[in-house]
Amino acid sequence: MNTNLKGKHFLSTDYWTKQELDTAFEVAFDLKKKFALEEPTRYLRDKTLFMLFFEQSTRTRNSMEAGMTQLGGHAHDLTPDKIQLSHGETAKDTAIILSRMGHGIASRNCFYGIGKDYLAEMAEHSRKPVMSLQDDVYHPFQGMADLMTIFEYFGKNPKGLKVTVSWAYADTHSKPLSVPQTQALLFPRYGINLTIAHPKEFPLSQNIIEKAKQNAEKGGGSIRFTNDMDEGFEGAHIVIPKNWGGFGAYGVQEYLDNEEECKKEMSVNLEKYHSWICDNRRIKLADKGVKLMHALPADRNHEVTDEVIDNPDISIVFDEAENRLHTAKAIMALTM
Repeated sequence: MNTNLKGKHFLSTDYWTKQELDTAFEVAFDLKKKFALEEPTRYLRDKTLFMLFFEQSTRTRNSMEAGMTQLGGHAHDLTPDKIQLSHGETAKDTAIILSRMGHGIASRNCFYGIGKDYLAEMAEHSRKPVMSLQDDVYHPFQGMADLMTIFEYFGKNPKGLKVTVSWAYADTHSKPLSVPQTQALLFPRYGINLTIAHPKEFPLSQNIIEKAKQNAEKGGGSIRFTNDMDEGFEGAHIVIPKNWGGFGAYGVQEYLDNEEECKKEMSVNLEKYHSWICDNRRIKLADKGVKLMHALPADRNHEVTDEVIDNPDISIVFDEAENRLHTAKAIMALTM
């Protein structure tokens, strides 16, 4: 077990060794047990976490804030209107100042071509650990909760498990690539056979795909891609239907230079795929003991039907959501 993690940034699960991740999972399971027994776990007594949110959040905001309270510390909930970002304060200056006043910084910034770099700049200049609450490329806390949930239902050695992450239709907003990309990078490291199903217009970023293939080779898992949702569901032990925008079809600079045209093209492409939904017909293509996971909020009856997500024999989405708390507490306790 590698417990020498104090001060380590948490920007992507890919930046942590498997041994380091294993330590975090072990701590998360212990914290979950103690939470159930109402045993105090004030490992971060009198410590302060600064949280910077550029977007809305339910699970992330509350898992971090509740987690800090339960660990004996305090979380400051910051939004751009509460600090000087609108007046031009840089990520560097923000990180230097906040890291002198507290013990950790966590930020969500999902703007395409901006978020990951913003967090990286903060990490470069912060004296204290910086944690990604989601950016345009990675969502490490979601990946940790996902894998913890898989461990709970399928055992801590999931080698050979068939998991399908599938694009699904949703019209609420252009969602970032960070959730499926994190799953693609993380799951095969633990021997999982991962299938990613998506329409050809909605790929993941090519550099992430190449790195995920390397991770699969080293971790003993596999990763394959299909443009057929039915094919993706066949024989799967876990299905994760999740919409994401078509950002992966563009290079970052191409998108930033032609943002309005790219958004219009994504909108036109989106309307071709209303049929990409997780429903009872598709669930029957999967393994008879299949489980449904989703990062939430689910776009009900677009990404997944009510009858599937509300089926207690299939859906484990609320266990997955709860595990956001325990994995967040583990990362904070180890790094802060």
